[in-house]
Amino acid sequence: MRLGLALPTFGPDAHAEGIVHISRTAEEMGYDSLWTGDRVLAPRSPSARYPSKDGVMPRIYENHLDPLVSLTLAAAHTGRVRLGTSTLNGLWQPPLLLARSLTTLDVVSGGRLDVGFGLGWMPDEYTGVGVPWEGRGARLDETLDVLHGYWTQDDFSHRGPLFTIPETVVGLKPLQRPGPPVLLAAFTPAGLRRIGRRLDGWLPVALPLPHLTGMWATVLKAAEEAGRDPAALRMALRVNPTLTEHRTGPDVMPGAGTLGQYVDYARAAAQAGVHELFVDFGQTPATLDERVDLAGRFLEGVRAG
Repeated sequence: MRLGLALPTFGPDAHAEGIVHISRTAEEMGYDSLWTGDRVLAPRSPSARYPSKDGVMPRIYENHLDPLVSLTLAAAHTGRVRLGTSTLNGLWQPPLLLARSLTTLDVVSGGRLDVGFGLGWMPDEYTGVGVPWEGRGARLDETLDVLHGYWTQDDFSHRGPLFTIPETVVGLKPLQRPGPPVLLAAFTPAGLRRIGRRLDGWLPVALPLPHLTGMWATVLKAAEEAGRDPAALRMALRVNPTLTEHRTGPDVMPGAGTLGQYVDYARAAAQAGVHELFVDFGQTPATLDERVDLAGRFLEGVRAG
């Protein structure tokens, strides 16, 4: 199982020095990937509950860096680790501009980009960027159509329900062909089936492993029904540790626990078939140096198993 680390793109350490320090250190430690998230608003009173047990949005989101700019900076200071978004809300900008940005990042990083999309949880952000909250699934499907055409056709045009792109020559192509892997964070049956039908993988968050494997089975079944090879799909699992001093019970993990419990969870995830697991120590109060220490201890613990 590959192991990744989230970059400090939220909170007090969301600055250039933090990005560079974590990027270089993670690569030197032996991590396989670096990941960023996406946020454009941090209302004091969001219109929807945050998708967590207490429903409260973390206040670290009040300070947020652009995910693709952050990955570009990380790419300039690394040479091996893959660079992923978990998640990028691909509906907040026109798909033609999104295609250009993603392709550029894949080129300048030497073909190391993993595109992880999400649809978000807060209608306020859609209002802020002038995109309808309703119809997100259809907008995502058409966005994926545009990306695929941009990446694979030298002479490209698109005419759909939402977007019209006049015919153009596309000389800019990603280094990864036919394009960077595209993964999706989804938990509804429709979203899981969409992954199986047309995407490269799934971006879940840490849940009890039987729940994850059950949903993964839905993805694999949809892939098989669509005539695709289920074995070609991958699961990249995000873990946001809430670290405690004492061990928690099975009814609490993986929501909160000791570092040792999260190491055990990662080992069990590997046994359950998870292809990649990346951890975000920015979700627990810690300085940048403390995050580096936690990342080193976590990696050593998982690799020792």
